[in-house]
Amino acid sequence: MRIPDARRVLLTRAELSVRGLTDRAIESAVRERRLRRVDYACYVDQSDWNSAYAEGRHLLRVVAADERQRGGDVIASHASAAVVHELPLFRLAPKRVHLSGTHVDGRVKRAEPLVAHHRITVAETDIVEIDGIRCTSLARTVADTIRGASRMTSVALADAALRRVAMDAETRGYDEAKDAAFREEVAARLQRGARGVRQARWVLEFADGRAESPGESGSRLLLWELGFAGPRLQVPVPSPSGGHYEIDFGLDDVDAWGEYDGQGKYRDPNLREDASLEDVLLAEKSREDWIRGTTGRRFARWGREHIETADTLGARLAAFHIRAR
Repeated sequence: MRIPDARRVLLTRAELSVRGLTDRAIESAVRERRLRRVDYACYVDQSDWNSAYAEGRHLLRVVAADERQRGGDVIASHASAAVVHELPLFRLAPKRVHLSGTHVDGRVKRAEPLVAHHRITVAETDIVEIDGIRCTSLARTVADTIRGASRMTSVALADAALRRVAMDAETRGYDEAKDAAFREEVAARLQRGARGVRQARWVLEFADGRAESPGESGSRLLLWELGFAGPRLQVPVPSPSGGHYEIDFGLDDVDAWGEYDGQGKYRDPNLREDASLEDVLLAEKSREDWIRGTTGRRFARWGREHIETADTLGARLAAFHIRAR
């Protein structure tokens, strides 16, 4: 979900009134889960809420809060700025919209339980506007978020931000200079001695923009926790057609390959490029057989259910006789 999509589905109490809903009818619809309240006097159809991922749900709250706060000096920050920048919030579902500014009291107000204010100064150079919403810049957003979020959430977010600035989608080339420059931008916004800075610096060093999804980012973190050496990412292997296949993880220290399979790869017609599920599965089997046969390496696949913890991923890999040395 993007900002225009969020604006399209949000419904104010005034708009619901035009549709003929009284205050009592609105409250009844909320109780019966036909409407979902996302902000003060702002709602969305429950079906739209149910179909959105965590990032989309939070974006709905951010857009609603922005519409109400417009004209003030507060800006979206932390995880709320992250969704404006379309960064992933892997395993994070914020309860409140985070707004920062110098003229807020820095606490959750009883009248605004869905909003958390941060009384901080944000330099003008760290403020951007995206589709009408003012928020912290990409580098400042990453710096703020990875200080307080979980390590897995932080790695997925930092990976995605680096990929945004350093990966060329057309050539598949990765610009190391842009990668390094962005890391420096983020590091410059990590104040020495501030809460969470030690974790943030670790995450910034560990991050890799070659990861293609939050699931791959989380997998890489768990592989590290299991004791595997840092894997190569998106490794090219020559294909029979003369081109090459890309494999998510080259586990070179144990002479194996690894692939994280998101369900969308098989369930989403857009990602399948309108190919049938059967054709996609057959193509994947043919690809895997070729890679196994030509490289002589073991090959393990895992999904979201296998990256709950390091133990669950370790057990999955052990089933393929792949263990950290």
